[in-house]
Amino acid sequence: MGGTVELIASDIDGTLLRGGAADIPPEIFEQIRRLEGRGILFCPASGRQYHSLRQLFAPVADRVPFLCENGAVIYGPGGPGPVWSKTVMERALAEELSRDIMALPGVEVLISGADTSYLCPKGPDFEAHIRWFTGNNICRVPSPKEVPEDIVKVSAYCPGGLEGAREALVPKWGERFRAAVAGAAWLDFTLADKGTGLDRLCKILNISPERVMAFGDNFNDLPMLRMAGRPYIMDTAHPRLQEEFSVCSSVEEVLRTL
Repeated sequence: MGGTVELIASDIDGTLLRGGAADIPPEIFEQIRRLEGRGILFCPASGRQYHSLRQLFAPVADRVPFLCENGAVIYGPGGPGPVWSKTVMERALAEELSRDIMALPGVEVLISGADTSYLCPKGPDFEAHIRWFTGNNICRVPSPKEVPEDIVKVSAYCPGGLEGAREALVPKWGERFRAAVAGAAWLDFTLADKGTGLDRLCKILNISPERVMAFGDNFNDLPMLRMAGRPYIMDTAHPRLQEEFSVCSSVEEVLRTL
């Protein structure tokens, strides 16, 4: 266990948002304010985009940093906050990966800039899901080549299941980019991960990782949990993850105790 906690980093989907919930529990916002008064900073850490995270954390959005896109982009506090860190993928490789994803039947590609999701949708359902359910700032493009900014993440959306996409993509791309399962339908590729993102955030804030408490529920949270001095895994996580970390049933309960 680490020493005095100075930073709390928490995953969102499956961790703060449990059982299909769409809204952060209101108690979390009160806890964030109380922790801030004790000198403890809270940081959402997610595969989600900055725009989506600011909507979820609207009551405290100007008070916290955000670790976005699985660590590829970090925003500081403010409205909107400054970009503190951005890890950019090699353009030609990101475009080729995107085309490989688009070639898979029943699979959609989502290409991430710093705060925009670029879509080349095969049908209307995917665009509606990203715009209204995920809450992302989106832009349709005719091809990956037309993305007008640096690419920080390329994701495969697999509503029919991940196994086929994982078998098709990871052998070719797993050594060039970090491949992470980010929920039941998402396979993300980045140069960063939540561990490298947390490491950069700690360096920016001059906080030792030993003084970080972290929460997660899936394999893409592993690098962040292994870096933190006080890691917690949710009781709904894969049994292999529960063997490695302290298990909790809710973030609110642990923060209440803290």
